[in-house]
Amino acid sequence: MVLNLSKVIELIVKEKGLREEDLVQVVEAAVQSAAKKVYGDYDNIEAHYNPELDEVEVFQFKVISEEVEDPNVQISFKEARKLDPNCQIGDELGEKLDSSKLGRIAAQSAKQVIVQKVKEVERDAVYNDFIDRKGELVSGFVHRFDRRDAILNLGKAEAILREKEMIPGESFRRGDRIQALILDVTKSLRMPQIELSRTHPRFLVKLYEMEVPEVTEGIVEIVAVAREPGIRAKIAVRSHDPKVDPVGTCVGVKGARVQNVIQELKGERQDIVVWSEDPVRFVCNALSPARVSKVIVDKSAWSMDVVVADDQLSLAIGRKGQNVRLVAKLTGWKIDVRSEHAEESVSSEEGTALTSINELDESLAEILMEAGYRTIEDLAKAKEEDLLEFEGIDENLAKELIKKASVGVSG
Repeated sequence: MVLNLSKVIELIVKEKGLREEDLVQVVEAAVQSAAKKVYGDYDNIEAHYNPELDEVEVFQFKVISEEVEDPNVQISFKEARKLDPNCQIGDELGEKLDSSKLGRIAAQSAKQVIVQKVKEVERDAVYNDFIDRKGELVSGFVHRFDRRDAILNLGKAEAILREKEMIPGESFRRGDRIQALILDVTKSLRMPQIELSRTHPRFLVKLYEMEVPEVTEGIVEIVAVAREPGIRAKIAVRSHDPKVDPVGTCVGVKGARVQNVIQELKGERQDIVVWSEDPVRFVCNALSPARVSKVIVDKSAWSMDVVVADDQLSLAIGRKGQNVRLVAKLTGWKIDVRSEHAEESVSSEEGTALTSINELDESLAEILMEAGYRTIEDLAKAKEEDLLEFEGIDENLAKELIKKASVGVSG
C-alpha cells in the first residue's frame, strides 16, 4: 500500500520520538481496518507488517473443514492442501489477500486511522515519559502565553506555568529559558497536561541539589523547607558526616552556591539553619539570628512561647511577622514570640491586653498579638516603621497606638 514503508515508519519514529514497535502496530491496525471495509468485517482478517517485503500483508484465517458452510470463515480440505500440504482438518490456515484491491477509499481510511492512532500513541508516550517525573526539575523555553500563563516548550511536549505558580513580580518573554518543577501530569483529550511550579517548596530543594553536590550525594540532607516565594525562605539541613558542616556546605565559598539559588528565585532571601531532633533547639536555630532567652513548651497544643531580649523582638518577629511565620511552617509548631519585659509583665500580672486601646479593633489586635505584640508594654516599645508593615495601620494610627500604649504603661 505504501512505498518505502520502512522509511516512513523510521521518519515518524524520529520526528515524534515514538517506539518503532508501537508505530508498526498502528499501521497494521489501520490496514486491517481498511481490509475489513473491502472484504467484510470479519474477526478472522488480520494484517501483519513484513519487514523483508516492506509491506503490510493481509490474511484471512479460515478453519479447514470437510464441508464448507460459510466460505468467509471456512476452507475445504482439498483447497487447503494446495496451500499447505501438511495441514489437517480443524487447523486454521491464513490465506493472503490482495492488498492492491483495497483501493483509494480504503487507503484514505487507513491514512486517517494512522494519523489518529499516531496521535494516541504520541499522547501516551508523552504521558508515560512525564508521569514518573513529577517532582523533578525541568527546563524549557517560553513558547507562547495563554492570558497570564506561560506555555513552555520542553522538547517532546508543552507544559503550562500558571501565573499563581510564578514567583510574584517575575515576568517572562517569548524565548526565555525557565526552570520549574513538574507539579502534576494529567491525561487530556489532546496532549497530557503538564503543570509546572516555581513556588513549590520542592522547587527550592531541587535547586540546591543542582548547586550542592553533597545534597545530591546524600551527605547533606534538606529536612524541611518553608517559603514565601520571592521574599524569603528557611531551609533546615543536617549532615550525615560529622566532618561536613551542612550550613556552610549549602552556602558555599563566599556564598557562591546560595547566591546562585537566590538569583534563580529573583532575590528570595535564604535562611539556612541546622535541623535538630530536639524541637526546642530546632525552633531556636530557626529563629536565628535572633537570640532566644527562654522557651515555654505546650506539647498538648503543639505550641511554644518564645521569649527574646527586648532588642531582639523585631528581629525575631520579622517584617509583617514573616520570620516567626516561616519558623512555624518550618518546624510545625505554633510559635508566640514576646520580649523579656513583656514576659515579666505577664508573669507579675501587670501586663495589659492590647484590646484596652480603643483605637485598636479586635481583628487588628489579634494580628499584632500573633506577631509577638501581646501587651501594651510590647506595643509601647515598637517603632513606627515596624507597625507600618501591618495592613490597616497608617502613619497616624501607628503614632497614636504607640502613644496610647506608652501612656497606659506609665499610668
